Amino acid sequence: MTKSTLIEQLNWRYATKKMDPSKSVPQEKLDTIIEAIRMAPTSSGTQPFEVVVVTNKAAREKIQKAAGDQGQITEGSHLLVFAAWDNYTSDRIDEVVDLNVAARGDLPMLHAYYDNLKSNYVPRDAEVNYAHAARQAYIALGVALVAAAEQEVDSTPMEGFDPAQVDDILGLKERGLRSVVLLPLGYRDESGDWLLPMGKVRKSRDTIVTEVN
Repeated sequence: MTKSTLIEQLNWRYATKKMDPSKSVPQEKLDTIIEAIRMAPTSSGTQPFEVVVVTNKAAREKIQKAAGDQGQITEGSHLLVFAAWDNYTSDRIDEVVDLNVAARGDLPMLHAYYDNLKSNYVPRDAEVNYAHAARQAYIALGVALVAAAEQEVDSTPMEGFDPAQVDDILGLKERGLRSVVLLPLGYRDESGDWLLPMGKVRKSRDTIVTEVN
């Protein structure tokens, strides 16, 4: 871990526009970022998403075309694809129950809680459930961005892509998943990134915070 503070790390990070293809993120740093994603909080602990780690050059080139030719996808060494469940099902929720029972014991309150969850979630429209699952993936994305900064790894979150094409490239539909957001990881090209020398722009605290005392 670095010795800098969290705020210093967040000031260091930015949405890197050009990455150095000669530099690769070490496995131990990638593992730390992935573990942070795994530990991210989600609604009812369901973790209704998966992360596909793409290093295959041909696959990343195809995804790049589906993402408006954004260079970071192939310039970085790794591409994380956050893919949410396409729906909540009884089987998927039961898997969460099994994890809870294994970790906490076969408690009646666990079954009651998740039975109630199933009665509310499963009958809902699939698109509503997908949207809810996607929001959980975004929580994990936020944690990933902070973890990458802590590891001094550059990252660029991307929504500008064709999800249907990415789903097809990675075979996600067959697995009951839909791509939500992309996160290339790598190292900034200090001589070629136009955004690097520019100051960070954020609204003031008073602009975005309302205190109710």
